[in-house]
Amino acid sequence: MSTPVLTPAPPAAPPRRLGVAGAFVLTAAAVTLLAAVHLTQGTSSVGALDLLGLVLGGDQEETVRVLVASRLPRLLAGVAVGVALGAAGALLQSIARNPLASPDTLAVSSGAYLAVVAAAAFGVTLPVLPSGGLSFLGGLGAAALVLALAAGGRAGTTRLILAGSATALALSSLTTLLMILFQQQTTGLFAWGSGSLVQSDLNAVTQLGPVIALALLAATLLGPRLDILGLGDDTASVLGVNVRRLRLTATLLAVLLAAAAVTVAGPIGFVGLCAPVIVRLLARWLPGLHRHRALLPLSALTGVATLLAADIALRAVLGAQAGVDVPPGVVTTILGAVVLMGLARRHRDAGPTRRPPTVRAADRSAAGFWAVVVCCAVLVAGAAVFGMLGGDTWLLTGDVANWLQGRSGRALTYVLDQRYPRVLAALLGGTALAIAGTTVQAVCRNPLAEPGVLGITAGAGAGGIGLLTLVPTAGIGAMSAAAGAGAVVAFAAVYLLSWRGGLSSDRLVLIGVGVHALCTAVTVLILVTSDPWNTAKALTWLSGSTYGRVPAQLLPVTLALLPALAAAVLLRRDLDLLALDEDTPRILGVPLERVRLAALGGAVLLTSTVVSAVGVVGFVGLVAPHAARMLVGGRHSRLLPVAALLGALLVSLADTLGRSVIAPAQIPAGLITALLGTPYFVWLLWRSRAARE
Repeated sequence: MSTPVLTPAPPAAPPRRLGVAGAFVLTAAAVTLLAAVHLTQGTSSVGALDLLGLVLGGDQEETVRVLVASRLPRLLAGVAVGVALGAAGALLQSIARNPLASPDTLAVSSGAYLAVVAAAAFGVTLPVLPSGGLSFLGGLGAAALVLALAAGGRAGTTRLILAGSATALALSSLTTLLMILFQQQTTGLFAWGSGSLVQSDLNAVTQLGPVIALALLAATLLGPRLDILGLGDDTASVLGVNVRRLRLTATLLAVLLAAAAVTVAGPIGFVGLCAPVIVRLLARWLPGLHRHRALLPLSALTGVATLLAADIALRAVLGAQAGVDVPPGVVTTILGAVVLMGLARRHRDAGPTRRPPTVRAADRSAAGFWAVVVCCAVLVAGAAVFGMLGGDTWLLTGDVANWLQGRSGRALTYVLDQRYPRVLAALLGGTALAIAGTTVQAVCRNPLAEPGVLGITAGAGAGGIGLLTLVPTAGIGAMSAAAGAGAVVAFAAVYLLSWRGGLSSDRLVLIGVGVHALCTAVTVLILVTSDPWNTAKALTWLSGSTYGRVPAQLLPVTLALLPALAAAVLLRRDLDLLALDEDTPRILGVPLERVRLAALGGAVLLTSTVVSAVGVVGFVGLVAPHAARMLVGGRHSRLLPVAALLGALLVSLADTLGRSVIAPAQIPAGLITALLGTPYFVWLLWRSRAARE
């Protein structure tokens, strides 16, 4: 039948174009309004009426001076950084085809920040553009590593986030180490590490602004090919797109944008995640926004609106001085963590492929198992002796023997009385973290998970640092209670938000990463508002240190270890089944949710007491269970004791090395464990990636 076909396409096209144009107009109007409000805020008395008088042609010399000296540089820095991060996030999400990709989750910002801190630590003073080039190299190296480990993001959301989070943690640990070793050269960089819009002049913006604009223009020109890439690599290749070259070019542009943002204002968190997500959500009603020539510039504008709104809210709630003391990146990180958790709530498990294959060993015979246990126990005993002998003053075994018999001199007695609580703290802390990591990996069915990934460690750290700041003379019991409360609150948030007709393991990990970011931002907020220049206190606590431990501080860890270890032993068979899949435990009559809750509750108890005793120590809960699994297999009746011994060994050696290698200065044990654990983690991810291919 040849009757004319009435199609709605022609009349629908103008509204769509108008809709996309309207989105740009509304966003630009919002940015203009926010910019106007932003200019009225500051520490001086210049307000909205003074600015209005200046617009109307009045003689406002003081107003002009304030605008030029501080407010305009801050506003323009916010605009430049918002544009850069919004566009960078949109590019990275398109490259990885993953809505959770961003400069933060791919460790780009951490790599760029490390490069800046390293230059400052070694006394290298660079102009703005060379400094931006250095940041670019640092960010590019981090992004390349994460994307390589996560197979470009195509191996799954959970794998991408775990690779990015672990890489960011390792780079942050190295950054913290440099800041501790070179405190004078890096003064003020701790707060700047969360992003700061404070600018003394327009130098950085005027030099890097054109770089950001050109990178955004180049990315927009790639828009049609990025649209085709979204159809899949094979389809894009058939349609004539050089996928490898396009992905490389887009990655370089995204890293360049993120590095420019870090150079101007430090690593401002999660703007690159939030802005593109907001635009992609709008694309449900305005389909034209899916096209990259609209998506990229609108994400850039949304990034500006997000950052300016965060800065305005910060100064409106906490006062004008907070704009100087408190990084706006803390506010954007809190916002970004909420967005990350919201996206994770909608995430579905990717099936069996979501679990990276592990390095497995055949179950040993009973004799072989006991041989491993005895060997590990001997190594732990040797590490304890080494810990008693090593430090800024090296001792002999005879000195320790005399001290044990009460026959040592006053100076030797003083040294060993200070040293043995540290050795015990490292042994107990390592044991507790290893057991906690083993149970978390079983519950999550993911060998890359650990208490830190679930936000438990960061929650305990936020509770402890909050009490330490508010009540510096708080006792050991109060500190343990505060850390425990923080850990419980973080764990409760992760568990409840992960529950959606059941507990998804992938969702548990992703929401845990969001809660970790949220708690870390709260910790930084507490530190910079209470004592912004006391970097040493912040870094020592957040890096995990046994310095100044007393025997009474070890009591909570000991008391937590006894019931938690007993519960883990009793649940060993259930943990074996829980690590398999979701259905087998139910078929065999395991009360799945009760076992999960009991196992995770034990991990919370152990982690919180360790944080209260030695601060935040990472990677032990990842490395020790994995190494134990390689030695004795996956049965928890064997895995738990070997993991506990290996955890004690790792933290004990890290503590001894930290107080010996650069004595009398000390490196916190948590930094050593992170630096030692990272190569193993990278090797594990790479091996599992190769196994997939």
